[in-house]
Amino acid sequence: MKELSQRRSRQDVRVIRRSIPRMVVALGLAAVLGVLGFSAAGSIARGAARANATVSLRKTKLGMVLVNSSGHTLYLFEKDRNDKSACSASCASFWPPLISRGKPTAGPGVKASLLGTTRRSNGSLQVTYNKHPLYTFALDRQAGQTNGEGRFAFGAKWYALSARGTAVIKASTTTTTMTTTGCAYPPCP
Repeated sequence: MKELSQRRSRQDVRVIRRSIPRMVVALGLAAVLGVLGFSAAGSIARGAARANATVSLRKTKLGMVLVNSSGHTLYLFEKDRNDKSACSASCASFWPPLISRGKPTAGPGVKASLLGTTRRSNGSLQVTYNKHPLYTFALDRQAGQTNGEGRFAFGAKWYALSARGTAVIKASTTTTTMTTTGCAYPPCP
């Protein structure tokens, strides 16, 4: 019995000795793949961190207006002063600022000399045009929409921008009567 037990112990030792190199190779391979995965993720993150915003022109029902790289209309907020944003917290959730990781890029028809950035309270860089911080509008769901034009929200009006860096003010063709419904922003259906 003792002899049988010793034989099994020797066999177990041999099996373990044969398995150790395979386990070492497997662990080494897993470590190498993990390092490669982290390197790739870091490279992607660094690439995203270097992404610069692009401002272009697009024809809309308001005429030619500034748009972001997705073709969404860019707006100015009349409450902004001295190249600084007055829109944060819930305002910025309805009117997301155009953020850049570096110097913004001018698309065709856009004057690069009018492009700039301003530092937001959270430290990010918001793109400016003719010293106006730029925003999109959450209810502009498709490229070229101008649903934010002329809206009064968060204490001032919002306007799309022309290539000159001035507000595009749509002439009103009808008279609208507003009533107070107690409804929260955005307007209720």
